[in-house]
Amino acid sequence: MFKDQKIFVLGFARSGYEVAKLLISRNNEVLVTDLKNEDKEKEEELKKLGVKVIITDKQADLLDSDYDIVVKNPGIRFDNPVILKAAELNIPVINELEVAYNLLPTDVKIIGITGSNGKTTTTTLIYEVLKAAGLPVHLGGNIGFPMSGLVKDVKKGDYLVLEISGHQLHDFVNFKVDIAVMTNLSPVHLDHFGSYENYKYNKCLIFRHQTENDIAILNAENEDVLEGSKNILSKKLYFSSKREKDCYLKDGFIYYKDEKIVETNKCIIKGNHNYENMMCAILVAKELGIKTDIIKKTLEEFKGVEHRIEYVTTLNGIEFYNDSKSTNVKSTQIALSAFNKPTILLLGGLDRKLPFDDLKDYMANVKAVVCYGETKHKIKEFVDSLNIDCYVLDNLRESTKKAYELSKSGDVILLSPACASWDQYKDFEVRGREFKDIVLNELNR
Repeated sequence: MFKDQKIFVLGFARSGYEVAKLLISRNNEVLVTDLKNEDKEKEEELKKLGVKVIITDKQADLLDSDYDIVVKNPGIRFDNPVILKAAELNIPVINELEVAYNLLPTDVKIIGITGSNGKTTTTTLIYEVLKAAGLPVHLGGNIGFPMSGLVKDVKKGDYLVLEISGHQLHDFVNFKVDIAVMTNLSPVHLDHFGSYENYKYNKCLIFRHQTENDIAILNAENEDVLEGSKNILSKKLYFSSKREKDCYLKDGFIYYKDEKIVETNKCIIKGNHNYENMMCAILVAKELGIKTDIIKKTLEEFKGVEHRIEYVTTLNGIEFYNDSKSTNVKSTQIALSAFNKPTILLLGGLDRKLPFDDLKDYMANVKAVVCYGETKHKIKEFVDSLNIDCYVLDNLRESTKKAYELSKSGDVILLSPACASWDQYKDFEVRGREFKDIVLNELNR
């Protein structure tokens, strides 16, 4: 499979780069195309390997009936002209995860994590627990390590822990997970999927191909998760921060069945959302027979994930947190819920035409908002309606400096933008690292 074919890769980025390298190594004729490419070094590397790279805004003109398959970057919309033309030409469209899956050795166990929020932390926790237990495990997927780049290192009997987005799930054909984790569902990415119903449908594709021999780990407190999984064949395990389920929170402890696993006060990361992420990791670990002392130690020592309510530093009694991965309102709700101190909130980014009203009930500790980017005027209108001070600036650097001016000892400055980064940044990681650089190298003088 995927050998001696003519393959059209739509979108450069990490996934396009990795899948192109994998495909060209299998004697395929490979074309990679994108509207732009900021990494000229990787472009030159692909060209030296024999990959044709064309940067153009007329990508559909490059596709013809000679191509066997289109490999699409997950973030590209379904109504892209190339995707529409591929349908007309009866050319199948998949993504790099599907390519990699079909090239894996036999007997590889795949743990796939999806959901609207908490995916990255949950994925990382599961990986860390398995690694601590000495299992042969690889971390990849939407977390920033395309599976195409892992294939050469994966051996028979290994474990793959993969963060999987709804965008990726849409373009699967054979891909199947042995353990599916659904953290939660809420209305996000509607600009891409068109409706919440379509978004939920795509998310629940993670259960496709599962049998009664597979496992689904589900949020017992999320009605949309329960509805979307009611007819699946897999063995269901439930977690809850409110009531006793297979894994649950009670009196400051996380339990598996009737066994105390970890005391939350002894964990570095806090908040019910993080305890739910831990429950997912516990359920996976117990299904794999990992000992409680290994699980407990790993959860207690886990420091969190970069760009996800990440502690940066304290300057003059003011705490700085980088939550750049909050690209939707729900994620910012979670971040605001983690603090009970006076907070200056940095909001803004790409305008996905969505309201900010659902932040209203989470703004009790917010003393001021500093906003920037495409959404700044919409945010200003929303914050003014709450009678909270709001300052409008052009970019994150100016906004961070303004937040510091407004702050005093005991305050929290929180970057939790509630918006995608693409109006001013390549991705949320670049945004988050710029924020940390401003705090550590410009404010800390």
